Amino acid sequence: MKMHTLLVAVAVTAALGGCQRTSFGGLNTQSRPAPLMPAPVGGVQSGQLPPPPTDGTSQFPTAPTAPDNANTQVASANAPELTREALIGRWSAGTGGTSCDVFLSLTKWTGGYRAASRGCVGDAAAISAWDVQGKQVILSDSSGNQVARLYQSANERYDGSTTSGQPISLSR
Repeated sequence: MKMHTLLVAVAVTAALGGCQRTSFGGLNTQSRPAPLMPAPVGGVQSGQLPPPPTDGTSQFPTAPTAPDNANTQVASANAPELTREALIGRWSAGTGGTSCDVFLSLTKWTGGYRAASRGCVGDAAAISAWDVQGKQVILSDSSGNQVARLYQSANERYDGSTTSGQPISLSR
């Protein structure tokens, strides 16, 4: 019985000993630092920013411009004939500085054939149908309204613009 009592006493001492707080290096871990005073905030100003430098010292790339209608007509005249079968599958769509996935299938759908987008924003998020008309790829929304028109610009790459005038591309 003495051995049993001794073992219980050692176990209780060990358990309670692990629950004690200690201080490290003479620091009292229970005291809190004094709160900091908030930094003063000046008034908010508004106004027009100056234009970026044009002497080549700017660190930023030039801003994109809307597609030129003359370039689109030249691209359409030089674009190769398209087949629906060549477009089936997954494409990376680039528009508005972002990229996402567009999937094209041969399932009949409003506005042509079924399409699905994943991770797209803006006009590209509305893509749910597609079709080929002559030398161009037409992307449409679920109501059959045109979202974008693209022409083949390279092997496995199509470039064009959305109905709002934003450049869009499909590539794989």
